[in-house]
Parts: sequence; C-alpha cells; structure tokens
Amino acid sequence: MDALNTLVIEAQVIEALCTCFDPEIPVNIYELGLIYEIKAGPSGDVRIQMTLTSPHCPSAAELPAEVERKVRAVPGVTDVKVDVIWDPPWDPSRMSEAAKLELGFM
Repeated sequence: MDALNTLVIEAQVIEALCTCFDPEIPVNIYELGLIYEIKAGPSGDVRIQMTLTSPHCPSAAELPAEVERKVRAVPGVTDVKVDVIWDPPWDPSRMSEAAKLELGFM
C-alpha cells in the first residue's frame, strides 16, 4: 500500500469515527477531541490512540469497542488496535471549534 492509500484509509477512518458519539455529549468523539492519533500502516493495519472525558466515564468499555468495530468496517483496513490513554488528560480545549459552538463553549 502506498502513502496515498494510507492517507485515504486515514481519512475514511476519521469519517467512521465521526459516527461515534459519547452518549452523554451530543458531539462525535473526533470533534470532541477524544482521538489523539490515527496511524494506518502499509498493510492496512490501523492504530488509534484515544482517551475518554474521564477515567470514570460510564462508556469506558463501549466506546473503544465501537471505535474498533467501525474502523474495522472501513475498506482496506486489515486490523485495528485501539489504545485508551490517559496522558495527556482530555480537557475541553481539545474540542474542535464546531464542537465548542455546539456545546455553547463559544
């Protein structure tokens, strides 16, 4: 897989992540800033580093599983690894402008 295909897969992964929502916040997890890194490898393997709004998030088990399921469905993806990390901790400054508008932060 060449670099262009890797970029296409990463863009499609972002589209898939924009369909995942934190059940307590009406904004997708990508715009919310919960996705820290997306890396697609040359063989179609995708690694995602993400966090949650809080270590005590009631969706701590469901959201990473949903991310893995939706990314695995992206054409060209052969494997998915989702790592939930806590450093740096999430805070509202990680949200996109659209998310801040939606939630009244602006």
